[in-house]
Amino acid sequence: MSEIGLIKHIEGCKRNDQRSQKWVFDRYYRRMFGVCLRYHSDHDRIQDIVQEGFLKVFSNIEGYTSKGSFEGWMKRIMINTAIDFIRKEKSSPEELSAEGVLEFPDQGEEMSFSEEEEKAITIQHVLEAMKDLTPVYRAVFNLYVFDNLTHQEIATQLQISIGSSKSNLAKARRNMKVALLGVMNEKVSK
Repeated sequence: MSEIGLIKHIEGCKRNDQRSQKWVFDRYYRRMFGVCLRYHSDHDRIQDIVQEGFLKVFSNIEGYTSKGSFEGWMKRIMINTAIDFIRKEKSSPEELSAEGVLEFPDQGEEMSFSEEEEKAITIQHVLEAMKDLTPVYRAVFNLYVFDNLTHQEIATQLQISIGSSKSNLAKARRNMKVALLGVMNEKVSK
């Protein structure tokens, strides 16, 4: 559909037109689900987040000024909704549970990929490795790597210190590397 068609449906959403809301929902649901998948691994939880995110989109659509991408505006709402769910799940964002934390190899153990291993890593491998991260590690990793936020912005968004943001990112990267090395070792042993 053209840009004019999108604007027509956005205007319809501003008038609470259910056909326009359904059109927006149907058109963007999969993409917004993918955005939320980076922050949570439980598909039922992600559906809840996306549903709540769309409710926020429709109730705040008057705030969309057409100055930027509509999809980008919706994506920001979905990310904020996913982060809200993380905050609700944890009494304190800095309190990290042992769930999903991978064991670090010994300091002397090599933690690098060969060029061949690096080429064999797929997006699916990365998404699988992200599932093993705690919700806070995953959120910091996503906000920094995929959403290009600074540690100050991440700290503000997650209500943690800048130092915690940096530490969580370092631990998330290390855990991701361990998980990806495990995947590579499984491939070699098969």
